Amino acid sequence: HGASSSGTRDGPMTETRDGKTAIMRGLLNRCPNCGKGKLLQGYLTVPAECGTCHAPVGRYPAADGPAFFAMTIMLLLLIPLIGFTWVLFRPSPAMLLLITGLVTTVMTLILLRLVKGAFIGYLWAKNEQDRGA
Repeated sequence: HGASSSGTRDGPMTETRDGKTAIMRGLLNRCPNCGKGKLLQGYLTVPAECGTCHAPVGRYPAADGPAFFAMTIMLLLLIPLIGFTWVLFRPSPAMLLLITGLVTTVMTLILLRLVKGAFIGYLWAKNEQDRGA
């Protein structure tokens, strides 16, 4: 059924939101609604609303989801990272730990920001707002 957007800003969602576009916009640190405003302020802070279109992006609670996905992705990459580091450089065990620990930490911090943006884009597309207690 082709429903139109006839609700208030906080009312029931009646329009269809494109999830793929919203996730890509979030991944690029852009508002999932307009694609122009910044989604994250600083490193991981989500503003109450978009500075451009005033969409209430702060109402989409990412919580622990992005951290879970970022750590899962990094753990899947950890085994090849250890293997390639060992084969290419043949470091001592302490140096291997230092190299992989450093690379894993940096990559996780970069990935966390990307995943949080994409996660909020997904929540926006599905209209999974924090409706309060």
